[in-house]
Amino acid sequence: MKNQVQLITYVDRLAAGGFRDLEALLTGRLAGVFGGAHLLPFFDPIDGADAGFDPIDHTRVDARLGAWDDVEALGGTLELVSDLIVNHASSGSPQFVDFSKSGARSEFAGMFLTYDRVFPRGATEADLLAVYRPRPSLPFTVTTLASGEKRLLWTTFTPQQVDIDVRDPRAAAYLESILDRFAASGIRMIRLDAVGYAIKKAGTSCFMIPETFEFIAELTAQAHRLGMEVLVEIHSHYLNQIEIARQVDWVYDFALPPLVLHALYARDAAPLVRWLSISPRNAVTVLDTHDGIGVIDVGADAAGTPGLLAPEAIDRLVEGIHAMSGDQSRQATGASASNLDLYQVNCTFYDALGRDDDAYLIARALQFFAPGIPQVYYVGLLAGTNDMALLARSQVGRDINRHYYTPAEIDAALATPVVQRQIDLIRFRNTHPAFGGDVRIDLPQDDRIEITWTSGGDRAGLRVDLSARTAWITCTSPEGERSRPVHADGGRPSTTRGPA
Repeated sequence: MKNQVQLITYVDRLAAGGFRDLEALLTGRLAGVFGGAHLLPFFDPIDGADAGFDPIDHTRVDARLGAWDDVEALGGTLELVSDLIVNHASSGSPQFVDFSKSGARSEFAGMFLTYDRVFPRGATEADLLAVYRPRPSLPFTVTTLASGEKRLLWTTFTPQQVDIDVRDPRAAAYLESILDRFAASGIRMIRLDAVGYAIKKAGTSCFMIPETFEFIAELTAQAHRLGMEVLVEIHSHYLNQIEIARQVDWVYDFALPPLVLHALYARDAAPLVRWLSISPRNAVTVLDTHDGIGVIDVGADAAGTPGLLAPEAIDRLVEGIHAMSGDQSRQATGASASNLDLYQVNCTFYDALGRDDDAYLIARALQFFAPGIPQVYYVGLLAGTNDMALLARSQVGRDINRHYYTPAEIDAALATPVVQRQIDLIRFRNTHPAFGGDVRIDLPQDDRIEITWTSGGDRAGLRVDLSARTAWITCTSPEGERSRPVHADGGRPSTTRGPA
């Protein structure tokens, strides 16, 4: 993939239409801004139980968005990333419907995980408590099949998302058919959604066990043969992320968003500098995504191994997000809404910073200077605010950060100074040659951070003063060394701060 900023977006929620509308936007008003685009699930249908992550047919484009020819056409302009949903299939998929009708006689009977396939001799209390979960409940759903038979299905996320046994030949063929479809349509990278949960084995946590690494390696080899790279999506302890990164093409840096918020709230750069000094270089960085702001990624693990932030600092961080958003995020987080992951805080990143333009631009500059390829979420691109109306209608916490933009809203957002300056930062990150070289991260004082990239005679540096809430970029250019402020007013300290 190009070492350039990528957009991550739903097709319909940014373009107010389908693929052709999105292509018109990305080749028109946003022409040349992004090197690639991660298209969130566009399969049939896009509006199931989990916003497209439960497709009935993973190999078909939702007709409301277009067709595979449209995907291929967009891929001629931008490098495209697509989700391979490996952990589960929809209860409305033809494969599950057949299993539901015919039970054990179905040719797909082995594809779906039932309780007894993992625990053929039953499970002890210790077995069940050992299973790692994003939610406090057990991962099972009692289901009456169309045949009248009652079964206990393994459902990690929602009852409509039935986990599959990826080692079953039918499941392997199912995943292979999706990969072939992606390759034929010009997809350059696949994101393995929730792959950490893909392998279940009695007596283990059923999360990122050695067999999971073997499965990821096999799937990666398969993708490589088809000319695609692989991005792994896993929320876990930072040491696990480092180990995972050694074995895959790309891994997310999910620790970055909470550490950037902590730095700006507490005026404390030390945890961020410590992390960036050891973080995987083959990372895709984010501040915001279609999910919430993860806090598990900076916390201790189940065995008590310390995280990147102490528990009391994490508590202050979460309460800080709620305070900065006027308590809107509290209404969308935890047990308050239908959340799939209780360890994430649902809020737009712009609202998490109190809609402070200077703080937002500094956060984005820190992301763009951090090691890895940056992704910018479509709501973050437009400095979007919490969608409380959508949250009220859907009662789904994540919808607070999944606004449906109209063309007029996009035009208005693109005209704002904060969005224009952010786009300037994106263009700088995409074009300065220093970002292809080596990075150095320094902590001159606890409230200051310096990140410097060098490549040959080219250099680009970022200096952030968290107490003054200012940031400056200094870089080489054909005209000599240049220096410019990141913050919007060129020097006036911002008045909005997070809780100390």
